[in-house]
Amino acid sequence: MEVWIFILAGFLLQPALTAPPNIVLIFADDLGYGDLGCYGHPTSLTPNLDWMASNGLRFKDFYSAAPLCSPSRASLLTGRYPTRSGVFPGVFYPGSRGGLPLGEVTIAEILQSQGYETAMVGKWHLGLGANGTFLPTRHGFQQFLGVPYSHDQGPCHNLTCFPPNTSCYGTCDLGETLLPVFLNEKILQQPVNFTGLVPRYMEFSKSFIRKAVDSRKPFFLYYASHHTHYPQFASAAYTGSSPRGRFGDALREFDGSVGELLGTVFDAGVLDNTFFFFTSDNGPETMRMERGGSSGLLKCGKGTTYEGGMREPAIAYWEGKLKPGVTSEMASTLDILPTVVALTGAPFPNVTLDGYDLSQLLLYRHKSPRNIFHYYPTSIDPERGTFALRFGKYKAHFFTQGAPASENTPDPDCHITALLKVHDPPLLFDLDTDPAENYNLFKEGVPADLEPVLDAILQERVRFLKAMEYAESQMHLGIDPSLRPCCNPECTPKPSCCHCEI
Repeated sequence: MEVWIFILAGFLLQPALTAPPNIVLIFADDLGYGDLGCYGHPTSLTPNLDWMASNGLRFKDFYSAAPLCSPSRASLLTGRYPTRSGVFPGVFYPGSRGGLPLGEVTIAEILQSQGYETAMVGKWHLGLGANGTFLPTRHGFQQFLGVPYSHDQGPCHNLTCFPPNTSCYGTCDLGETLLPVFLNEKILQQPVNFTGLVPRYMEFSKSFIRKAVDSRKPFFLYYASHHTHYPQFASAAYTGSSPRGRFGDALREFDGSVGELLGTVFDAGVLDNTFFFFTSDNGPETMRMERGGSSGLLKCGKGTTYEGGMREPAIAYWEGKLKPGVTSEMASTLDILPTVVALTGAPFPNVTLDGYDLSQLLLYRHKSPRNIFHYYPTSIDPERGTFALRFGKYKAHFFTQGAPASENTPDPDCHITALLKVHDPPLLFDLDTDPAENYNLFKEGVPADLEPVLDAILQERVRFLKAMEYAESQMHLGIDPSLRPCCNPECTPKPSCCHCEI
């Protein structure tokens, strides 16, 4: 079995390069805070991510800007809460009319304007639209190999896509067109061959890196993996390789892809001038039980504004530039764009950003400029605003609600039966001593010593909500079945006739 484990041995640091750094941004899908070996899972085999953690900076208090796919991805690429781009409520579907607005400025657009080669590989989920209006190639990525939306929005939810028993497709109750993989703006394959998908991604990614280095161009690679979103899949090299079952096999394939990217950059001779950052889009889908991931000690998972829904594993690695260690400084996916801008010397976009430049934290271990984080739910409503607010070590819940994706945990607060509830005064937790959000500090009323904390939290919430501008909801533009991708647009009957490989 071919398993990539990247080991740096005898690497001699070169003098600091004057060339702008390459950027590799690795985004997992539905991977929970407790899913990696370096975050404490006892049976997860993740040697490459563990290696990155031991040789880079591992975050303990890192947040995604949303507890589900599309809005979290919009915020990652723009440095803005999804409210500003209109990527709310919920997610995009194959026939969605909307997408990430073309007026939004992405990391790729900024870096492309600075002479970078840019490529996106994997799961987009920020809209397709008529004639590919919202594809990555319209948002600053010169190359795209991947899927326009989530891989469960096409094949059956209960697929088993592991060699040799590969029943990836079948009678499906979704009524959707089968999943396509795009090369730039053309469908390369429909339906996707899941068991060969990640090897295809790796071949493309490695070729992109080598060509950029050979042409002496800095590069930005955004690798947005499908792993470990349900339903899981893997290639033959990883099937049956994990004591954690099918979820573990998919996780091992993801970890192997991280090793391949690290190894390719090392072989190309640019490891010391390449900044890697890894994190996940939201918490685990616990409704899938052992096939849904783990929040570790955190409360609930995907779809909720509890810690398990939005606090994510995150690792920064830059050989010779970042001192290895672990940090409890607060950070977020919102901070990636301004940090990349600072590290590359690119100009900041002329838009309102919600992120902070973390470069001083990364390079010199200064304090994080982020001391506050606002938690938006999946069903963003301007009338309610944020559900929770972190203020230093304290977290206040103004609203709580369970979610379907967080079913099957012992905690009833996570379940769909935990209906929307208003809290006045808010629930308050000390996340330094109680990251699992078990002990409400206001259970018996507001103690005198915490009155100043509550006042400061309330003032910050009012300030934030007054300053927030809500764009038109892209999801409210609705669904048009004719927009569903089909490699043979003249065929009938759709969507079942949409089969081809170019």
